[in-house]
Amino acid sequence: MTDDVEAELREQFTEAFGGADYPVSNQMDLVPALPSGPGTTFEAGDVSLTAMEMAAKLGDEQEFPYDDVETLVDDVIDGLQNQGVL
Repeated sequence: MTDDVEAELREQFTEAFGGADYPVSNQMDLVPALPSGPGTTFEAGDVSLTAMEMAAKLGDEQEFPYDDVETLVDDVIDGLQNQGVL
């Protein structure tokens, strides 16, 4: 996976999750911030995931609560790498 794909996804995640009311204590706290709710799609290169698909893949990868978007996005990227998506 290229650095460009990761950077593009990181930017999309930051924009989408940046509007959440932090701290967030679970995945459901993020849904109101998403433009299309759980159906919000993130795409870069050959990677395409909905927020719902990400939640299913990353359930064991995330460590809630998160106090800021940067820490959340770092864990999302790490989790997607651990799951072999990136």
